[in-house]
Amino acid sequence: MDFQLSDDQRALRAGVRELLAGRFGRDRMRAALDDGTGVDRALWRELGEAGFFALRLPEAEGGVGLGLPESVLLFEEVGRSLLPGPLIATHLAAGPVKGAAQGATVVAVLDPGQPVAHLGEADALLVLGRVREAPRATPSGRTTGRHGHDPDPGDGPRASAASVDVTRVRDDAAPVRSIDPFTPLWRAEDPEETGELLPGGGRLREEGALLAAAEQLGSAARTTEMAVQHAGGREQFGSPIGSFQAVKHLCAGMLVRAELARCAVYAAAVTADPVEIAGAKLLADDAAVRNARDCLQVHGGMGFTWEADVHLHLKRAWLRSGQWLTAAAAEEVLAGDLC
Repeated sequence: MDFQLSDDQRALRAGVRELLAGRFGRDRMRAALDDGTGVDRALWRELGEAGFFALRLPEAEGGVGLGLPESVLLFEEVGRSLLPGPLIATHLAAGPVKGAAQGATVVAVLDPGQPVAHLGEADALLVLGRVREAPRATPSGRTTGRHGHDPDPGDGPRASAASVDVTRVRDDAAPVRSIDPFTPLWRAEDPEETGELLPGGGRLREEGALLAAAEQLGSAARTTEMAVQHAGGREQFGSPIGSFQAVKHLCAGMLVRAELARCAVYAAAVTADPVEIAGAKLLADDAAVRNARDCLQVHGGMGFTWEADVHLHLKRAWLRSGQWLTAAAAEEVLAGDLC
């Protein structure tokens, strides 16, 4: 079995990287940071026209007709570029939520108990149901729910998702301080209305976690490149700091973490297995956070400054590690698979 990217997949990734570099390169990224700009509506629509959000919709419904592996490649590029906005939620809502596929509608996500990102800029809200353990089969063939008891009649998918009126939720929400300057956060209560259940809602949390892992992978790869580039150009004692063993070890460790996460994320994209997705999210979160920290270490005192981009990757990685699937929840999924 060949797990190398196809020519079409490579072209897709290159096209997205070129689009993001042209529309959200470093100069524009820093300008958006200084201006406090959130979602760029013009860029959002341009992404919609390029098929970013409708990538997995069938061609008969106006989509591109590709799959989860291709979506992972796109979101890996998003992670490299630090593009802000609820891209994952909008991508997952394309089709059921009017205008999401075209980039005309910005869709935020409400995960119970978690702050809502970009609620103030959202046109629609995707509400994730609380995760419930799926029924398991015992050796006798009888299904059981949590802790081995008989399953509740309502047990089914481990999560559900619905689209609700964002205005009501926003009116009762309050902004909270965010560690990521690109990601405004709001504390919102669970909506009382049920909303419109989305088809395949039980899979949206898992798919969202995988796409978040892809973003973390992109960030981990980018900070590795930043560290290597700095280590090759910065000199101390007449030699590039990259020639020093301690710095070599830091950069080598970053590469190992990024490539290990890449293997896990790509494999989970092919299988779409919930357990593999949980493992991929754990590895990608670890790679993004630790690589950003090591990249900062390689940059030395410069890495702590506002002018450097290292801290932006670290803050985004910290924030993203708590979204869609936390480390604790992922560990529970992996532990449950061992039973």
